[in-house]
Amino acid sequence: MTIGKSPHRDNRRSSGRGSGAVPGQLGPAEPGDPAADAVSIGRVLAAARLEAGLTVDQVSASTRVRVPIVHAIEEDDFARCGGDFYARGHIRALARAVGVDGDALVAQYDAAHGGAPATKRPTQLLDTGQIKINDHRRPNWTTAMVAAIVAVVALIGFNLFNGKPSHSTAGTASAPLPSNSAPATPSVQPPAPAPSVAAVAAAPADKVTVKLVAEKDTSWVSAVDGKGKSLFQNNLEEGSDQTFTDPKQIKLVIGNAGAVHVYVNGKDLGPAGEDGQVVHLTYTPGDPQAG
Repeated sequence: MTIGKSPHRDNRRSSGRGSGAVPGQLGPAEPGDPAADAVSIGRVLAAARLEAGLTVDQVSASTRVRVPIVHAIEEDDFARCGGDFYARGHIRALARAVGVDGDALVAQYDAAHGGAPATKRPTQLLDTGQIKINDHRRPNWTTAMVAAIVAVVALIGFNLFNGKPSHSTAGTASAPLPSNSAPATPSVQPPAPAPSVAAVAAAPADKVTVKLVAEKDTSWVSAVDGKGKSLFQNNLEEGSDQTFTDPKQIKLVIGNAGAVHVYVNGKDLGPAGEDGQVVHLTYTPGDPQAG
């Protein structure tokens, strides 16, 4: 949805009582301010949700943003978000669920609330002195090995000089060696195999069979049969799937179309749409059509 002009925004100036931010709005608009001609964030999200045919409860289930906060944001009241950081996250989540540009809405929010957060650079180093090296050093294994070898040679020479065998002491002169073994590399688990569509391929020809597989993310899904009865209305978690069959038709609403792979009557139709896109789909026993 394109952010355009709002015919309902009140740009009247206050007289005699000063000016200030109106609760639930982005703030007072000065003459010539571009924000005065922009549709409010809440109106954009509410209009997009209605256009997508979604209720507040459905959007809340898809984004995990609580219902009261969804209502507040649609009324341009961001106080319940708990701060600018959470407000930006909620705006992006709601925008993705209803199919609008979340970055543009966040930019509009930042323009009305003092700008985007900037990374602050330190003005003074905590310590500019010379770095001191710790005097406690690790044991020098090379020196220890040399000393042990010298001791063994001296002991063997002493035993030979006195006519004593040296094999009895050779085994006791071994020096400890540092361990050079590297830590074991964790094994990499192979990716899970793709879900089987054998059950879909064996579906009756006189019925419509739809299988949805959440391959790379979670998506909110609503499925209704040919009589208008709800078959499924919940989040389809990543790695899970659902299969629906009806003699007439299956109607679907998918909140994150890019995450859901669709199989209809045994045919692989690929992803339902783009990431974050809300789609409405209807399938009958004759789908997909030949050609």
